This record gives sequence, C-alpha cells and structure tokens, in this order.
Amino acid sequence: MSQKPFQFKQFKINQDRCAMKVGTDGVLVGAWTSIEKNPFSVLDIGSGTGIIALMLAQRTSSEIIDAIEIDADAYEQCVDNFEQSPWGDRLFCYHASLEEFAGEIEDKYDLIVSNPPFYSEDYKTQNNSRDLARFQDAMPFEHLLKNASKLLDEKGSFCVVIPFKEEASFLILAEKFKLFPNKMLHVKGNTTSEVKRSLIELSFHQSATHKDELIIETERHEYTQDYIKLTKDYYLKM
Repeated sequence: MSQKPFQFKQFKINQDRCAMKVGTDGVLVGAWTSIEKNPFSVLDIGSGTGIIALMLAQRTSSEIIDAIEIDADAYEQCVDNFEQSPWGDRLFCYHASLEEFAGEIEDKYDLIVSNPPFYSEDYKTQNNSRDLARFQDAMPFEHLLKNASKLLDEKGSFCVVIPFKEEASFLILAEKFKLFPNKMLHVKGNTTSEVKRSLIELSFHQSATHKDELIIETERHEYTQDYIKLTKDYYLKM
C-alpha cells in the first residue's frame, strides 16, 4: 500500500497516517452519489483520508460538509487534507465514534455517505489501525444504519458501498430503520468477473429501485468508457 500522497485534479490526499489508502470504493461512491437535490448539508461517516467529503466538496456547493473519524491518526490526516484543499472553509472533521456523534448532534443531514469497514471474516491482521478501518465489527451494518437513520433528514439520501454478497442482508436491515433502496449500482472488475460491490442510495421514501451495472476494465489498465465518464473529473490520467 502506497504511503505517497495521491494527487487528484483539484486536490491532494496525504495518506501515510491512514490505515486505509485511497481506493476504488471511495472514489466510486464519491463520484456516483447523486447531488440532484442540491444538498445543503453532507456527512461522511468513517472518513479516513477524507476523500469522499473532498470529492463532494468539489462536486457541490453544499455549505456544510462534515466528516466523522474514530481513529486518531486518520482523523488528524483528514483534518490536514481538508485544510490543504480549496474548500477548507466548508469541510469539518469530528474525532468521534458514530454513536457519540449521533447522540450529540441534533441537526439532520440532506446527504449522508459512507464507505464502511466490511470484512466480516473471522481473521485479523497484525495492524490494529487497518483492522479498525476494515473489519465490520468496528462498525457493524446495523449500527451504521441505525445511526444514519437518526442523522438523515426526512427528505435526505444515504449512499453507501458494500460487498455485493452482503447486499440482501443489508437491505433487510435497512428496512428495519425505514430506509429503502432508490437506486443501486453493481460493480464488476471486468466483463467476465462476478459482481464485487454494491453502491446503494437509500431514503425514507419507498420507490421502484433503479439498477445499473458498471464494469471498470476491459483488460488490465484499460478502462471502460462508463468508468472514465464517472471518474474523469478526479483522476489525473482519465
């Protein structure tokens, strides 16, 4: 995993103090999340480097873009990345757990986004920070959905990226908190691979779910037009 800064077209991500580096999941959810409703306030849950919040700062005119990060090193790096960006006056990171934050904040958000930890397998690495960032027991889906539902405005949207294999159980949990899928994107690495990720937009409004598929590569480092179109405003080489 690279310790080097990651340069995007309009901002830079320092990531040497973060367990989870810049990756495709975060970029995808940052680029795919709908901003059609012109959200005034945005919340990034488990911000890590701050990449999703920064992408949304680039894409929107939202006046409030908050982030929550529990890991101390990642929190400090996120704050630094926010301050170095062109949108530092709109970005703010809280060093808190999701439960603490949801218990103290009375405001509701128009848009909530998250690239949550989601390895539910029973093994751990020797890197505690990486485990905290990556393993689902650091933020179980039920915990995420419960608190997101508390923080979400009644007309707001909650966008999340999860493993495709977890999709069915995630949606059953979401319904428990009156959150329903409005649109979904199934992501495949290439034309022959299985669906790896689900990007889901949820709200308190029940509707027919609009489903799309995205294939990232035709072959190694040869990207599809759909993927280029989605990410070209961010990646330098797109």
